[in-house]
Amino acid sequence: MPRVQRERGILVIVSSPSGAGKTTLTHRLLAEFGAQLEFSVSYTTRPRRAGEVDGKDYHFVSPEVFEQMIEHRAFAEHAFVHGNRYGTALAPIEAALSSGRDIIFDVDWQGGAALSAHWPEDSLKIFILPVSLERLAFQLNKRATDAPGVIERRLQKALDELQHYVEYQHLIVNDQLDQAYAELRAIYLTRRYGVVDRHDIAHPLADLAKLLHDERAALAAAHARKLIAR
Repeated sequence: MPRVQRERGILVIVSSPSGAGKTTLTHRLLAEFGAQLEFSVSYTTRPRRAGEVDGKDYHFVSPEVFEQMIEHRAFAEHAFVHGNRYGTALAPIEAALSSGRDIIFDVDWQGGAALSAHWPEDSLKIFILPVSLERLAFQLNKRATDAPGVIERRLQKALDELQHYVEYQHLIVNDQLDQAYAELRAIYLTRRYGVVDRHDIAHPLADLAKLLHDERAALAAAHARKLIAR
């Protein structure tokens, strides 16, 4: 049963293979609940893509600066992903949680595992599943932001990443964006406020909880196993 009264914030950890839609979904949740939910801006050594803003999408730093931050134990988690380094700064996260603010993370399974190990009681782990590996490939090619060799490596990596779905509390199949978002929204709100309607909360918590029934969860898990078996 979710905790209704919270003194600390929630770590909303959203992971998926590249191209499965986690960034779109997390940004949509932020757009709706920005007053109580903030985005964790990671540090990375990868080049900035067109349209990305330093300090908003990522903190873009050199490998040398990243190494210095590791030496000073500044990261809650850090890892190599597709040949680049990514990390989450420790101090801002703990400050937010201690003050009761919720934070959403758009991270891979390695980052999710490290964060949930560091803050096990605060973590809400959600894995986004693609509708198919073919659709995943289409999305990566549609971006046109990565070289063909990078896209191929990301596709190969996807199967390994999908193996880790069992480490997550909730699975969402992103076969239709609006439905996937409705499930993400319901997961977040029922964790934050509980599953019983409250006079002080405008959201229909009992109805939202119905979206998360056991049958749908079982179908999502079966879909994950099917993807891995390909």
